[in-house]
Amino acid sequence: MTFSIIGRSTRGDEFGIAISSSSPAVAARCSHVRAGVGVVASQNITDPRLGGRVLARLAHGESADRALTEVLAATPERDFRQILALGTTGPAAAHSGSRSLGTFNTALGRDCAAGGNLLAHSGVPSTMVRAFETGSEGLAERLLAALRAGRDAGGEAGPVHSAGLLVVSHVEWPIVDLRIDWSEHDPIAELDRLYRLYAPQIDDYVRRALDPLHAPRYGVPGDR
Repeated sequence: MTFSIIGRSTRGDEFGIAISSSSPAVAARCSHVRAGVGVVASQNITDPRLGGRVLARLAHGESADRALTEVLAATPERDFRQILALGTTGPAAAHSGSRSLGTFNTALGRDCAAGGNLLAHSGVPSTMVRAFETGSEGLAERLLAALRAGRDAGGEAGPVHSAGLLVVSHVEWPIVDLRIDWSEHDPIAELDRLYRLYAPQIDDYVRRALDPLHAPRYGVPGDR
């Protein structure tokens, strides 16, 4: 009931995830990113605790494969879990438990990994990886392009209703944290429109946090 892509910028200074599902508010449960550390998608029958556990190991210098292996070894319910992980260096890692739902699969690429369950067909993740790798824009745009490609390739077997995009960069907080928690139509298209609205303001919001005296004004009544 979920398909996602995790990615790292070419320079290794940004991490992010784009995700969609038939269930509500998927990004609230399944997206885990930490600046300077990495990104994890914890999905299928979701245990959000696993995302933080893998990130903690990545923060101590373990590879994505090692971090995921160690966390899964201490997880009795690992057969129910699907997890993607990517650190600052090295390849991504992925796990799909034997009790993942419906048609499930993962695909690893250069600086990315994609995975899904209850998929329309097993080729969806590899289509997402190709879209990410051939993208020429920034990380957020490449993640969104991959999510759209997954949808267009069939996506989930049924309709999706939620989607999210989470990106971290050089500051402690996410520079992008956008969610469509429920839509009866196309949450991925709505997420894409929301990002296009927000993208021109990303740097301004960072500057307002770091240096409000010299940051751009909001241009609204009462802004002095």
